[in-house]
Amino acid sequence: MKKPSSKIRQEIARLQDQLRQAETREAERIGRIALRAGLGEIEIEETALLAAFEELAGRFRGGSDGKQDRRAGSGRKPAATAITPGAAEGETGEA
Repeated sequence: MKKPSSKIRQEIARLQDQLRQAETREAERIGRIALRAGLGEIEIEETALLAAFEELAGRFRGGSDGKQDRRAGSGRKPAATAITPGAAEGETGEA
């Protein structure tokens, strides 16, 4: 039996709400971590910060540019990288 369009719309609305809630939780988690790392105190343009986050995401995904090459199909999981306190400050220790 097919669902009426009104039921499908209700389900879509419910799923969109779940998606917004999940994105909010993820953003809050990443934001708290970024603040603990001292990123809130750094004067940096949003585009530069976004590029840095994309590079970081690429490291954890195992790709060189932040995007996995799905054509390669290696199936290899990236190794976990330990980040020590202060690592976000750079090699010189300056914030």
